[in-house]
Amino acid sequence: MTILTFTLLILAGAVVAGFLGSLTGLGGGVVIIPLLTLIFHVDIRYAIGASLVASIATSSGSAAAYVKEGITNMRLGMFLEIATTTGAIAGAFLAAYTPTHVVAIIFGLVLIFSAITSVQKKTDHLETTSSPLARKLRLNSTYPDEGKTVAYSLKNVPGGYLLMTVAGIISGLLGIGSGALKVLAMDTVMHVPFKVSTTTSNFMIGVTAAASAVVYLQRGYIEPGLALPVITGVLAGSVLGSKLLVKAHTKSLRIVFCTVISLLALEMIYNGLTGKI
Repeated sequence: MTILTFTLLILAGAVVAGFLGSLTGLGGGVVIIPLLTLIFHVDIRYAIGASLVASIATSSGSAAAYVKEGITNMRLGMFLEIATTTGAIAGAFLAAYTPTHVVAIIFGLVLIFSAITSVQKKTDHLETTSSPLARKLRLNSTYPDEGKTVAYSLKNVPGGYLLMTVAGIISGLLGIGSGALKVLAMDTVMHVPFKVSTTTSNFMIGVTAAASAVVYLQRGYIEPGLALPVITGVLAGSVLGSKLLVKAHTKSLRIVFCTVISLLALEMIYNGLTGKI
């Protein structure tokens, strides 16, 4: 296989990854890393490095739109970024010393968890009373919903902060946005409305990925020849997915996509257990 053919195949795969990731909210990394490791037999650390750079690009573009609409809680996002960034740096350092087959097994388990949480029905917890810490840090806010302004309050800020640190470690170790864990921390633990938690998570993913990417870059795991087609493809796929999302039946798409993701996860776990990765 020539370099040109390899690059074009990576580009096509990244377009599909970005497309599917944007439709489900899981991000392109959950597809691109198994694609690179299982099909193209790329070392998982280089696959993670390329995925991190792609995450920075896609998060930056979509986050700007959500901030403009007034849905993202920027103050909450910047506060929780302290947890995710420190966790991401720790995770990136751990990745350098963790055997690749162990990383593959953890990646597969996280994929299965992400797939399950993405198809579950989400309900909003609109709290009328907040924790003293949330009031002190001024984390309570409002968001627009069907022409109305909805106010919400936060609960259990320390618990959410702790879970965000774990999400950061997983993001740095595996090279994915860990959106499922971030949404879980905000939605379930802190009682942030689902629409706000998803957009705020998206706002945070780019910064978390950037912190991890610095460590991967220093260790030589970001290969420009691999990262360029991945970034280009994931960006193109994300744009296509966002346009189709308005018309698509997202429930069916999530079920199909999460089934595929679960199969990829099982393959990653199997290859990790047998030492093929």
